[in-house]
Amino acid sequence: MVVNWIIASMVMFLSSVAMYLFVRKSNLLKTPQQLNNLAMFLIPVVVYLLLTINTNTRFMLKPFEYFLILVQAIFFSYLGNVFSLKGIEYSPNPGYSLIISKSYVVFTAVASIFIFGAPLTIKSIIAIILIVIFSGLIMIDKSKNKSKSNTLWLPYTIGAFFCWGLLALSSKYLLNVGVPILTRLIYTMIIVTVIILGEIKIKKIKVFNLTKIQFIVLVLIGVFSTSFNYFMQVGFNLAPNVGYVNAANAASISLLTLLSAFLFNDDLSVKKMIGIAGVTLGLFVLFL
Repeated sequence: MVVNWIIASMVMFLSSVAMYLFVRKSNLLKTPQQLNNLAMFLIPVVVYLLLTINTNTRFMLKPFEYFLILVQAIFFSYLGNVFSLKGIEYSPNPGYSLIISKSYVVFTAVASIFIFGAPLTIKSIIAIILIVIFSGLIMIDKSKNKSKSNTLWLPYTIGAFFCWGLLALSSKYLLNVGVPILTRLIYTMIIVTVIILGEIKIKKIKVFNLTKIQFIVLVLIGVFSTSFNYFMQVGFNLAPNVGYVNAANAASISLLTLLSAFLFNDDLSVKKMIGIAGVTLGLFVLFL
């Protein structure tokens, strides 16, 4: 089977949905969030290293490429996740933070035109707008307004917006200069894994007191994170504009919302159903 950017994006889309469903399950099992994060990075590193055994993966890079990967890992990947979680926590409504940070798809789509000379068709613009607008209907829930919020939610959210966008753009740059996908993923995830392990040690989180079901769920989070991250990079490499892949990633919130309603009895209002339909339409237009 020939893998093009659409196939890669669909595998990424489904992997994202599965990964976050298991993250939701893990949260219900009261597993510390740091262990969820560790599974997302440590397990993929192991798998990617195994994949390099029978390949000629190049690990020697230029100094600037090492530097950019270090910046990616610490500032775009790790801090992006921290900013996103803080934005959601402090926001008067979690959906406000999510929809702003997810809108980085617009930033990457436009920035790719100027940085990489990437195309951006009218059809794709319409698809991205549909996905972003209708995602708002899914993520913004009036019933979840908080009585207390922190004004720092917006700076944190904007920080996440730029971290995710710059992560995508810098990944595309590294792919363009010939850095292999597995090389970049391995280096980045090793760095983030070390940071998370340090956080676990500082907070004295007990790693070996997990139940069997907690351990299985963490492994599944890692498995789908492996697939999600790899095929996202394949999509970045093959897509005419990285914004298209990011749009597919943002659209995964629709299927995630639908499945969460059936699996975890989450709210599924008429407004959210309209949002899901609109995002699905946007994804269809994008892949035409």
